[in-house]
Amino acid sequence: MTIETLSETGCFGGRIGFYRHASTVNDCDMRFSVFVPPQAANGKVPVLTFLSGLTCTEENFMVKSGAQRVAAELGLMLVSPDTSPRGDGVPDDPDGDYDFGLGAGFYVNATAAPWSRHYHMYDYITRELQAVIFDNFPGDAERHGLTGHSMGGHGALTIGLRNPGMFRSLSAFAPICTTLNSPWGRKALGYYLGSDTAAWQDYDAAEVARNSGHVTRYDRILVDQGADDPFLAEQLKPELLKAACEESGLPLELRIHDGYDHGYYFISTFIEEHLKHHAARLGA
Repeated sequence: MTIETLSETGCFGGRIGFYRHASTVNDCDMRFSVFVPPQAANGKVPVLTFLSGLTCTEENFMVKSGAQRVAAELGLMLVSPDTSPRGDGVPDDPDGDYDFGLGAGFYVNATAAPWSRHYHMYDYITRELQAVIFDNFPGDAERHGLTGHSMGGHGALTIGLRNPGMFRSLSAFAPICTTLNSPWGRKALGYYLGSDTAAWQDYDAAEVARNSGHVTRYDRILVDQGADDPFLAEQLKPELLKAACEESGLPLELRIHDGYDHGYYFISTFIEEHLKHHAARLGA
């Protein structure tokens, strides 16, 4: 697979780059970003993939989170893919809204037309991106963690719990904890998957957690949530994730922080704790 380098530069003794490749899964070009820590000069390093939220691209996490300094100290490689397919012919929200279509792939495999041609972000993250990263960068596929924010937190939880053999550590920032009970989620899955809500359950974090009592890979699933998040009550509903994990026995640690909202000031405040959470479980 050919990887096109869009830009690269030094960063905390390592290197940060932005890249593009032709995606077979999504039938379009896809972009992603990678921070390679200085420890990679001596061999393969553990990897943390960050899935971003609505309207974001491969740039937001790398530009706004401030994660690279701590990642360089810990020897963690950071990966941040784009949030949806893009390009000529890729359909967008019919009404031009921000919460569906371009920038809002929801990390699902669409089955309904016209979305089913391009929107296969679940397969992109679990199959194609795996090959792109581990065939072209000095990451250790046996030491791979997953995290994300908002829509990407939903993606991290559902993908991580459905693929415990692929990931060794799991966390999320302000995740959409139930697509079945979120206006954002119901709109997206209604378009991507059609009206049969039974098919939606594989992409609902709380439902996946409720049915994941067999998953023993994770000794601690860390979720941070701002108490002043404007989307907390209507869209995110962490209480449903907490109840589901209590029912299934998953080791969720849900932390609610007064004074914090949904944005990157919240993420940048707690990113060091998340990086250390993953590093401890990935042998960094």
